[in-house]
Amino acid sequence: MPKTVGFIGLGVMGASMASRLLGGGYELIVYNRTKSKADSLLAQGAKWAAAPAEVAACAEVVFTIVGYPKDVEDVYLGPHGILAAKKGGYVVDMTTSSPILAKRIYKEAKAKGIAALDAPVSGGDIGARNGQLVIMVGGDREAFDALQAMFGLMGRTIRYFGGAGAGQYTKMVNQIAIASGMVGVAEAMAFAKKSGLDASEVIETISGGAAASWSLSNLAPRMVRGDTAPGFYIKHIIKDMGIALDCAEEMHLDMPGLSLAKRLYDELAARGMEDCGTQTLIQWYLKQ
Repeated sequence: MPKTVGFIGLGVMGASMASRLLGGGYELIVYNRTKSKADSLLAQGAKWAAAPAEVAACAEVVFTIVGYPKDVEDVYLGPHGILAAKKGGYVVDMTTSSPILAKRIYKEAKAKGIAALDAPVSGGDIGARNGQLVIMVGGDREAFDALQAMFGLMGRTIRYFGGAGAGQYTKMVNQIAIASGMVGVAEAMAFAKKSGLDASEVIETISGGAAASWSLSNLAPRMVRGDTAPGFYIKHIIKDMGIALDCAEEMHLDMPGLSLAKRLYDELAARGMEDCGTQTLIQWYLKQ
């Protein structure tokens, strides 16, 4: 069983996910563009690497969760990236990224004797911190089975969906449901506030009925409080919606709900809110 694990990308979710692996007894090697984000992990015993290639050269398994498909491409396929330095073992990209890019990484990794999985996650900062993420995996089944113990430290629902890219396609389904559903939650909370209701009591009441959802229970209270702190950034949901719409276009599938959600989030980003949490969508309704 692999003992040395690398983790690249220590943002809102990555730092907590890496901490779960460290707490599980694995030797951990980390890299992040901003080194200060690794301070807490280094204090717990993790080792620092100066570049992704250094992580890849030292770790049997490398996990990544970075920002955008371009970042994934650079980290994996760049001249000083993971695949240029790694020999054998496993690489697991947990970024929400392009299924086409996932297939490309899989192909190039396989040619070098490396098993590559695309394993995007859902659950936000809370799920990452508590090891309660949903993990959607594509790639070879043997690689998925070999890393079950590590996935189990980070997630509670871990599902294999098929060949390379299948994890990313599944995550697109997740993001479509979230983005379109967030429009409904934000509209409902805006309506509750404008009608003079106690929005917190409304959330508590309707969360027990047919309107129940994760977003209603976890993000609507943040909407009501005016809490814009990111569990998941607006700029990242915009990126995800763009990937999903591109995939839908290839499938000749019209998606008016997702298109509307993206338009509203694009407008908030244009107002300078791209680094706020997705629950900030309520501001579109309250500050038109």
